Amino acid sequence: MEKIIDESKQGESLVLEPKKENTRKLFIESYGCAMNFSDSEIVASILFKEGYNTTQNLEEADLVLVNTCSIRDKAEQTVRKRLEKYNAVKRINPKMKVGVLGCMAERLKSKFLEEEKIVDLVVGPDAYKDLPNLLAEVDEGRDAINVILSKDETYGDISPVRLNSNGVSAYVSITRGCDNMCTFCVVPFTRGRERSRDPQSILEEINDLWVRGYKEITLLGQNVDSYLWYGGGLKKDFEKASDLQKATAVSFSNLLELCAKAYPKMRIRFSTSNPQDLTLDVIETMARFKNICDHIHLPVQSGSNRILKEMNRLHTREQYFELIDNIRRILPNCSISQDMITGFPTETDADHQDTLSLMDYVKYNFGYMFTYSERPGTLAERKLEDDVPEEVKKRRLDDIVQLQRQHSEFRTNAFMNTTVEVLIERESKKSDQQWSGRTSQNVVAVFPKEQYKVGDLVNVKITDCTSATLIGEVTGYAMND
Repeated sequence: MEKIIDESKQGESLVLEPKKENTRKLFIESYGCAMNFSDSEIVASILFKEGYNTTQNLEEADLVLVNTCSIRDKAEQTVRKRLEKYNAVKRINPKMKVGVLGCMAERLKSKFLEEEKIVDLVVGPDAYKDLPNLLAEVDEGRDAINVILSKDETYGDISPVRLNSNGVSAYVSITRGCDNMCTFCVVPFTRGRERSRDPQSILEEINDLWVRGYKEITLLGQNVDSYLWYGGGLKKDFEKASDLQKATAVSFSNLLELCAKAYPKMRIRFSTSNPQDLTLDVIETMARFKNICDHIHLPVQSGSNRILKEMNRLHTREQYFELIDNIRRILPNCSISQDMITGFPTETDADHQDTLSLMDYVKYNFGYMFTYSERPGTLAERKLEDDVPEEVKKRRLDDIVQLQRQHSEFRTNAFMNTTVEVLIERESKKSDQQWSGRTSQNVVAVFPKEQYKVGDLVNVKITDCTSATLIGEVTGYAMND
């Protein structure tokens, strides 16, 4: 399952500044989507107040937690291997406790605790505030579990600690759960129904980040375009809201505008969008504010109308093209990235060609590409036979990856001999003499360090490129007005 993305964070252990009076040590690893990494920051914040400092040394940990992903079988197998490693260490250090968080926790609760007995506690995505109680149960020698899904938990009252942060960019979670019942996806079953976070708490978190020197935030949700605050509760219950609640409701475009106006020098990104929910007012709001970055991650999953229907994607190929055309019209410099699944049940060569032709129409800047992986509990697993042979899936994936490489190269070449604004985020992986940062379009650029530092917004003249990276030289500081 190849991706043209940076996977450097996967499996990263997380650490923050220790507190002297804390006597226990927490080792936490995260896998999967950005939401999992954001959730790990919430967990660390809760446990920090319970006497746990974080550590990157597994052997010295009192508590080991893995924040899991169920989106593909490969992700689950990776986590299982890590649990084997944890338990090998636990045999040397029997006082160490092991817990599973997140989507796998909800899906495999009985197997982990009762059948395989490889963990001490299992905590679902909506139960992190219950961790102190669950750990008390573990300390008493009992297994502990809470995977109850909530109708209103958003963790808006938790100030996340920033783990292994570059001090420049941070995630800000705005929604939890998902109402889109895509047949291939476990998220509605592991994370529950959609609910949105109070915009005031979002603005307060952004303010805290700004005061601490952060320069960029990513508004995060399983489906950010579905953001709808009307005083709390599930999005599906909005129709029951009072006339006043409906009149004062805050949509995603409203939230974007609130954030952009309140923090005009803070770069604002968001992820992930859904084609059926991305409305024109969001694109128009992006166009009005310079500090909202020109990048939309817009998963399509397939270019075939027949397969889109089988996936229960509530958009057609033609509607997707119309949306792309509107983005290009309103935001000519906007980059667009994709998620693509190949080898979905019943997919034919004709369906595959439809996907390739859709890619040719859009010419994405980059993408996340996978072969279909049947997930237990999904509608596809219950109703559709996984009937596309693995060798066919792999061949089609290779077609998609190769075409994406061509399109990525086409898109990066368009930056040649132009000057772009780049926020310096870190040292380049390939050279300690260079900085690395991202353009508004979310394209990585590298350039000589000179006198500049992490957190600076600079103008970079692009002189060379690869399919994924821009290469250039700084011409000076960017005006951030």
